[in-house]
Amino acid sequence: MKIEFYERQRFTQWWLWLILTGIGLLPIYGIYKQLIMGEKFGDKPMPDAGLVIFSLLIFAIIALFWLMQLKTEIDQHEIRIHFFPFIKKRFPWIDIKRAEIVNYGFVGGWGIRLGTKYGTVYNTKGHTGLAIELKNGRRFCIGTQKDSELNIIVKKKMPLHQT
Repeated sequence: MKIEFYERQRFTQWWLWLILTGIGLLPIYGIYKQLIMGEKFGDKPMPDAGLVIFSLLIFAIIALFWLMQLKTEIDQHEIRIHFFPFIKKRFPWIDIKRAEIVNYGFVGGWGIRLGTKYGTVYNTKGHTGLAIELKNGRRFCIGTQKDSELNIIVKKKMPLHQT
């Protein structure tokens, strides 16, 4: 099956990585000061083991942002999304009632947003996406940075599958 549309998105916002870098430097400084220099870190220092666990948790969160990506693929049979490492979904064209490019605005952040007027929104940046309404009434929106290209594919596919 020939893939007609492919997009891979990641969290590339400079300000996000500035924040994450700042957050990542905090445990490094704490470990240096408390474990290497032997001085306590802060007015109420946490135990050494707690500092190490806290540091591992912070680095795991940063690694998660580094690894997260939203992939969208469209072929003649379906729309597929994979928001690694969280979800993998398929929307067969035959099950789609409506699909259109929308400006969903700011839906409370990026990532996976539940309970919006577009249903569940999957995005990494921006405010434009493919809003999908299934025949069973469920709704989803997939963020895109390639809205013009995606719009051409959707307009071509939707008339073939509307009931």
